[in-house]
Amino acid sequence: MNAIPSHLDHLVLATPDLASTVAEFTRRTGVAPAPGGAHVGRGTRNFLVSLGGSSYLEIIGPDPEQSEPQGPRPFDVDEVDRARTVTWAISPPDLDTAVATARSRGYDPGDVRPMSRRRPDGTLLRWRLTDGDTQHPSGLVPFLIDWGVSVHPTATGLPVTPLLRLSATAPDPDELRPLLAAVGAELSVAEGPVGLSFTVRTPRGPVTFG
Repeated sequence: MNAIPSHLDHLVLATPDLASTVAEFTRRTGVAPAPGGAHVGRGTRNFLVSLGGSSYLEIIGPDPEQSEPQGPRPFDVDEVDRARTVTWAISPPDLDTAVATARSRGYDPGDVRPMSRRRPDGTLLRWRLTDGDTQHPSGLVPFLIDWGVSVHPTATGLPVTPLLRLSATAPDPDELRPLLAAVGAELSVAEGPVGLSFTVRTPRGPVTFG
């Protein structure tokens, strides 16, 4: 099992307090995340750090400059009481084919939906991703994403903390393994409470986040 999954696009670190979590990441690693942008109408904003190559970390939390959204914020931001790695994404060579293949293997990763946000420089990014109630509730089975013709976040000069390892725990790892295989994902899963953790290389040595 590879410590770093192939086709990894990004990890999602959700927090109830974005400013505090960004400051804590900076303190622990010596690397300051870069502003990503606001998800207008969804009540969130993010900061980004490259994990090396075409993978990155998204730190996402409530955006104090937006009014309360009509629905729940993405990635269970309204429900977390501390910063926590809640899920991850892979970018298959062909998103629609990957969804069809997963469904043929008995797992529905959800409908493909369009999304967008503006970078601080005003550039509009558009992408498509799988989203919906059919996704595994643990967050350990990745969602699928396709950036289309938009510039990938890692191509914008993000600060870098190379990813050393990604791993997970679940009460029943054997339940997850066929679902991971259905979407073509690789992830080391051990028995334990539901959790996703990653370790990055930093100027202050390896640092692990859960």
